[in-house]
Amino acid sequence: MKASEYIASSIDRLPKGYVFTYADFITEANSREAIIKALNRMAVAGKIAKLAKGKYYKPETTAFGKLQPSQAQIVKDLLESDGKIIGYLTGYSIYNQIGLTTQVSNTIQIGRNEIRPLFKRERYTLSFVKQKNIITKDNIPLLQILDAIRFIKKIPDANPATACKRLLAIINNLTKTDKTTLVRLSQKYPPAARALLGALLEAAKNASLTEPLRQSLNPITVYKLRGVNEILPTAPKWNIR
Repeated sequence: MKASEYIASSIDRLPKGYVFTYADFITEANSREAIIKALNRMAVAGKIAKLAKGKYYKPETTAFGKLQPSQAQIVKDLLESDGKIIGYLTGYSIYNQIGLTTQVSNTIQIGRNEIRPLFKRERYTLSFVKQKNIITKDNIPLLQILDAIRFIKKIPDANPATACKRLLAIINNLTKTDKTTLVRLSQKYPPAARALLGALLEAAKNASLTEPLRQSLNPITVYKLRGVNEILPTAPKWNIR
């Protein structure tokens, strides 16, 4: 089978919005050069779309034009390597998804143990947040919550008070096991994030889980988050003003 026929057949089986490179099609019968040429011809013909150098996707066409792939697809090479999770979407990338803002950003933020300088990919700016915890598939949703708590002042189109109201609802829906894990993971976050988590957990009637947080904090340090006391009556106990 010719490289072009093999690629066309393979792409037909891919879901729309799936991002791929020439490496996904290399076989003993098809060389790298032949595959790259075939992909470029298909991109010029409009059968596939080019995302960035060496990256393509199968577009979904609507009445408004071709849809971009999901953010997770656009940066999947930065989230997983050789089957191992190395990063996760966070910050601006997930605030909208978890109901903290109605805005959709052109910045994709990625949490990783090893970070790199920001760069552009298509219309997106990619930036990185240092994550000190080991990243696993199971703890990613909890790390996203902790990141939102840590950067609560930077959530677009929201203030700390309204963000706390939504975070309280999110935490209320967690299992006790997840809340316990949240406390453990927070130990590698800044003190202000640990204090706010403590206030949120107490407001969610989980004061019994907060002792490790209280012991980790300096009792005379004050954390300034305007308006949070109106949502969290427990905030003053955590020196949140």
